Amino acid sequence: MNRLLLIALCLLGGSLSLQAQQMQQTSIEKGTVLTINEPVSDQYRYVLFPRKNFIIKRGGIANLKSVYGKEVEVVDYSYTDDGDTRVTLKRTDGRKFFRNFKTVDAYLEDALTAGELVK
Repeated sequence: MNRLLLIALCLLGGSLSLQAQQMQQTSIEKGTVLTINEPVSDQYRYVLFPRKNFIIKRGGIANLKSVYGKEVEVVDYSYTDDGDTRVTLKRTDGRKFFRNFKTVDAYLEDALTAGELVK
């Protein structure tokens, strides 16, 4: 009897923790405007800009300071298997990132927590 009660409590606790993890996703809609901030370190960790060598190969200028303070719009979003929200961002002024890239991707919750993106 005690064993059955223990198993039932474990299943209940597991389902509640799974439900709590699913609720941690940030609600986002297409068209939401965010601002790119300066990263804490020298590189962005959660806003997935192309590496500098790819920017230069395509004829762009690899200057990360050019994106500080720029407003971006959420074009698309999806949920990963890990429960993260991956968003696709484009600039609201219609220009391209580093003269070549129309969109960039980001992990929304992590980027907001790290301060790389601001609502």
